[in-house]
Amino acid sequence: MIRRYLLLLTLALLALGSLQAQEAKDCFKNMPDSLSPLLSAVNRADFIDFLESNMKAEVTNRLGGKSEMTALSADYLHVRLSPQSTWQMKLLPVNDSTKVICTVATVCAPACDSHIRFYTPDWKELPTASFLPQPPVTDDFIAPAPDTVSVYRYRDARRQADLLLTEAALSADDVTLTFTFTTPDYMAREAAEQLKPFVRRPFVYTWNRQQARFVKPSAAR
Repeated sequence: MIRRYLLLLTLALLALGSLQAQEAKDCFKNMPDSLSPLLSAVNRADFIDFLESNMKAEVTNRLGGKSEMTALSADYLHVRLSPQSTWQMKLLPVNDSTKVICTVATVCAPACDSHIRFYTPDWKELPTASFLPQPPVTDDFIAPAPDTVSVYRYRDARRQADLLLTEAALSADDVTLTFTFTTPDYMAREAAEQLKPFVRRPFVYTWNRQQARFVKPSAAR
C-alpha cells in the first residue's frame, strides 16, 4: 500500500511539469528516439499532420519500409509499423490532471505476441506490475476438460501449449485492454485443433482509475 501511494505521488509530481502534454499526439511527438527506433521524430510529426489534414498517414520509416498511423484521438493512437507489427498508445487517467501512458507493441511471426509498457507523460518507464498486477496466464484461456472421454485428448493438446502467446489490444473507445490467446497459431495444426474446443474467449481487463491499474475479469481468476 505504501509503495503504491509513493508511486501515485510520484506520478502527480511529474504531471505538474507535463500538463501541456496530455493529449496522445503531443506525447507521441515528444517520445524519445530511443523508444521509437523505427520512426524518426519527423515520421511521428508527419503522421499527425497527415491525419489532421484528412490524408492517408503513411511514411517511409528508417528501414525504408512503409508505416501508417491508422487511428488518432485525444487519448489513443494506433500505428501499423510493418505488415507484421503494430504499436498502440493510450493515455489512462489517474486523476483529473495525471495520466499514465500505456503502450502495446505486437509482432506476428506468424503467431501474434504483445508486450505492454507503462510510462509517465514525459516517458519515464514505470513498473508494469504496478498497473497490470495480474497478467493473464495459460490456464485463464484454457477451460478444463468437461468429461473423462475428453480428458486424454485434452491433456495431450494442453501439454503442447507450452508457450504462452497473447495478442493485446487497447480500446480506442474506452479504457479496456483485451487479451486474445494466440498460442494455437504457433502449434502444429493437429494439436491446435485438439485444443480448440477448450479455448476460452478473449479476456477484457478494465482500467480502475481509483486504483490506477487494469483489473482482471473475475472469470479469468
